Amino acid sequence: MDLAAAADLSQDRIDVAAVLDQLVGGADASAATTIGYPGAVDVNHDAVLRRLGSRLWNNIGDPSDAGGIAHTRVLERAVVAWTADLVAMPALDRWGYVTTGGTEDNLAALYAGRRRYPTARVFYSRAAHYSIPKLVDVLGAHGVPVRADERGEMDYNDLAAQLRRRKRYPAIVVGTAGTTLTEAVDDTARIRDLLAEHPAGGHLHVDAALSGIPLALDGRLRLDDAAGIGSIAISGHKFLGTPVPSGVVLVRDTVRTLGQPIAYTGTVDTTISGSRCGLAAALLWHAIAVQGREGHRWRAVHARELAAYAVAQITAIGWRAWRHEHAMTVVLDTPPAEVRTRWVLATEGAVSHLICMPGITRTQIDAFVTDLAAATPRPAAPRPRAPADDSGLITTSTH
Repeated sequence: MDLAAAADLSQDRIDVAAVLDQLVGGADASAATTIGYPGAVDVNHDAVLRRLGSRLWNNIGDPSDAGGIAHTRVLERAVVAWTADLVAMPALDRWGYVTTGGTEDNLAALYAGRRRYPTARVFYSRAAHYSIPKLVDVLGAHGVPVRADERGEMDYNDLAAQLRRRKRYPAIVVGTAGTTLTEAVDDTARIRDLLAEHPAGGHLHVDAALSGIPLALDGRLRLDDAAGIGSIAISGHKFLGTPVPSGVVLVRDTVRTLGQPIAYTGTVDTTISGSRCGLAAALLWHAIAVQGREGHRWRAVHARELAAYAVAQITAIGWRAWRHEHAMTVVLDTPPAEVRTRWVLATEGAVSHLICMPGITRTQIDAFVTDLAAATPRPAAPRPRAPADDSGLITTSTH
């Protein structure tokens, strides 16, 4: 079936079931070989979708608003509190909400920083998520790209030099906890120290969409007072595996600007999106509730163990691969096109990656390695030198 033709809404009659069946069938058929993009697949959300999926749940207004009906703000508040506790954010200096994903997280955080420092320059690594320069443009801010090393971590010497050149302006610095290509983690302590020396002051935001929860479970990512971090972005559909795009943004309450009351909604407008998906908040709450902190810790451990296994198996066939110690991401030399296409690998020039998200199995990794080995051209083996006979002449085997 031509899906585009079948879905064309200008037709008098549309076979809705056939269109939906083809969408589901295509997604199901490719699920086993989709290992290049981050989305956990081990959490079953049917219980939420069956109960809540047939109506609108609109979390309009601030999560603290109690009015209205058919919203899931109580679950949203629980998600925000759990996430803030996980990253050790001070109980009296925290605020956040459930978003549409990492891009909105970053926008909400940068918007808060920009309202506090209207003339700030925004510094971000060249390995940062593609949303950062886009959002700098959306906000009408002045962006300053900073070099990254070959493994994806920010170059702090370059950051220091860029800050010095703009010492008259406040600085909003975006660190990354899990870059998109290599899952590199920027050293927020070093960034904090550089910001502390910056004459005009500033704001430190951490885009932790990919690795925030696993790193926080390790105690490696903290937003306590000593951290100097003003805001953080965490994805919901990556490690937590919600079946709709979602995220959580946390901002220090002392950093953000309070919203305005909206008469016709009876709420306070504090979020970027206004009306927000209450179903996403419920799915995030469910993902946390059914696993708990220890369950998610073990999910992270197993994902990293699988990534280590993948590196070992790929290198065993003579293909270069590596990973950061904390990472679920395996970085490898870009495979042939047929392998990249079949396994839906994210690729940037000579480098590709696969991500061992929770739910990916050793069987999938083994199948990928088998395909990679079969598609890899092997150099012709040198012809063996035959032994000499007693006369010193070389004899050649005929078989």
